[in-house]
Amino acid sequence: MLRHFVPALLLGLAAALACIWLDTPLPWLIGPLFGTAIACMLGARLAAPVQAREAGQWAIGTALGLYFSGPVLAVLAHYAGWIALAVAFALALGAAGAWLLRRLTGSDEATAFFAMAAGGASEMAVQGERHGALVERVAAAHSLRIMIVTGTIPFAVRALHAHGDLIPFVPAAREVWYPGLALLAVLTSCGALLLKRRGIPNAWVIGPLAVALVLTAFGVHLSRLPEWAIRTGQLLIGISLGTRFTPRFVHTAPRFLASVALCSALALLLAAGFAFVVARLAGLPWATAVLATSPGGIAEMALTARVLNLGVPVVTAFHVARMVVVVLAIGPMYRLMVHKA
Repeated sequence: MLRHFVPALLLGLAAALACIWLDTPLPWLIGPLFGTAIACMLGARLAAPVQAREAGQWAIGTALGLYFSGPVLAVLAHYAGWIALAVAFALALGAAGAWLLRRLTGSDEATAFFAMAAGGASEMAVQGERHGALVERVAAAHSLRIMIVTGTIPFAVRALHAHGDLIPFVPAAREVWYPGLALLAVLTSCGALLLKRRGIPNAWVIGPLAVALVLTAFGVHLSRLPEWAIRTGQLLIGISLGTRFTPRFVHTAPRFLASVALCSALALLLAAGFAFVVARLAGLPWATAVLATSPGGIAEMALTARVLNLGVPVVTAFHVARMVVVVLAIGPMYRLMVHKA
């Protein structure tokens, strides 16, 4: 694995530096993602161990948790109803996408349903397998969706000159104090390991996020996460996503992948329309609402909010709520739909 990971790491670093030179948004994520994906699809043997992805998720989860001070949580409580509505919209959007994907490709119900559900690739693949879905197609669909979302929304938001929230959201810990950082790393890692042992999805994002959130909410500010750690986290996540796009991925039912791309594009447009309605009625800045309700992943969308100085806690809260509900409800929802059919 190491002989395939080191070249991926070097390529990802070079791609990130190229994106910095090109002045793209999220250079440390988008550069490694697209750089390694293109190389892998052309036949390069690159790979990222699961520990690299988890390390990247730890950095992002911890950095996000440091935003959730007591006053910020009070602000988020105001949006609880809108978060619930956004979760319901995400479930409905996934069901509609599954119907369209099935019409376009003739896929079986389980494969189409879990391929378009707005959850993580690994979680949806596992749940899809339990219900008879084609696991490789489900995983491929989610990889492609995340790539489309990551490759469009950050560019669109920045091109439209998005403005930050009226209430500035910044990490409660303002300085890097390395003894405190070491303790923070131990505590957040323990949170991740505890959730992973219990089989909780996205444990290395949710665990550190939850521990850092609790510490921050109670006024315990051990340290801010250094910028180099956050950039390294983005680099590792980008490589982990990009190395999924192997030549085998390219040859996975081209009509199916093309239909997934179309469904994902339509989902993005519908989510953007929903976001503008939420922004107008809830009083959220439109860019924050777009990131909060998009069919992307927690890390990618929260990172976009952070880099563009948007509502990081708001975006994170929307996506964490969606992920939790989707993971818990998607199996029963599928069984209910099949039973009614």
